[in-house]
Amino acid sequence: MNTSVGIVGIGWTGFRPVTPEASYKELVYEAAVRAYADAGVDPRRDVDSFVTVSEDFHEGTSIFDEYVPDQLGGAQRPVHTITGDGLHGLAAAVMQILTGRFRIVVVEGHSKASNILTLPHITAYALDPILNRPLHANPLAVAGLEACRYMHESGATREQCAAVVVKNRRNALRNPAAAYGADLRAEDVLVSEAVASPITRLEISDHADGAIVMVLADDETARRLSPHPVWMRGIGWANDSPSLESRCWARAAYAEQAAAMAYRMAGIGNPAEEIQFAEVDDTFAYKELQHLEALGLCAQGRAGPLTVEGATAPDGCLPVNVSGGSLGIGHLLDASGLARVLEVVLQLRGQAGSRQLGDVYTGLAQSWRGVPTTSGAVAVLSSRLSGRES
Repeated sequence: MNTSVGIVGIGWTGFRPVTPEASYKELVYEAAVRAYADAGVDPRRDVDSFVTVSEDFHEGTSIFDEYVPDQLGGAQRPVHTITGDGLHGLAAAVMQILTGRFRIVVVEGHSKASNILTLPHITAYALDPILNRPLHANPLAVAGLEACRYMHESGATREQCAAVVVKNRRNALRNPAAAYGADLRAEDVLVSEAVASPITRLEISDHADGAIVMVLADDETARRLSPHPVWMRGIGWANDSPSLESRCWARAAYAEQAAAMAYRMAGIGNPAEEIQFAEVDDTFAYKELQHLEALGLCAQGRAGPLTVEGATAPDGCLPVNVSGGSLGIGHLLDASGLARVLEVVLQLRGQAGSRQLGDVYTGLAQSWRGVPTTSGAVAVLSSRLSGRES
């Protein structure tokens, strides 16, 4: 990057299966107040631009950015919506700052999934309207088909996928913000209800309500606001084919391409050696394995065995989803990518509490927008800039 961009403020509220006592506006407001206090900024005076990640179909409202300024303190200020995952919103904020026209940009993502009564029907609108949507298949069937192909080509087993669930749900027990922490056995996962073969009920992340707000700033401003900014060393995004007929089924090609972009920007030559820990998408258990391989954090076909061996546990050589991931925290719709970044920031700040990893300074966050998309993003974050700072 020609100019460094740092995260100087974070705030969140949640994450819970239902929040009948609060509207999405109240959730966002609470997260925003915490983020601004953390950054030491006044949004009405200091913030130059606001980004929200949301899907009009999920919100039940069109042109959703019109409903964001009040609770963010962004009235009569630049506000725009990224109809993508939270990491896409973070990328938009980084690009705004790199233009040199914006010093401080705020990113907001939230989920009020408990309000959505027909989520599978809404998700189905992302399917091709001519060839795929008329089949009236539940979108989870797409995940089942992909899981079958990935397992066939990679050699991953159902037991290895179950090990992901056991690890992440157990990790969530140490995260006070997580909604779905549990002490499970692989057998519990394997015998749970079949949903989209080979995927069982416990291999699918449950939804949660919550909000996350992050404050980003340019190099000079970040150093002024925070003694220890978390630097955005690299960020990348990519889409594979939207068509079920022409996409890559065995590999997460979008994650491979997004990672290549992020690594190039961050100067990462060997991610398996240079990335110390990772928060990756685990909307379905098999996706964590598929994404680890796509990100180059292990060789093809090795993610499953490494998980079973404990390499991705908090005390392993490559901790993955120490937060609990979406399987443990809950899936936050388009804010899920920001939840992955949130944990990386907390770890790099040394503020992760009982789940804090020792002596880490470079982490990775990766997101996927979910079925039936092939849309994802990757961010490399560090408490150092290219190894020059401690």
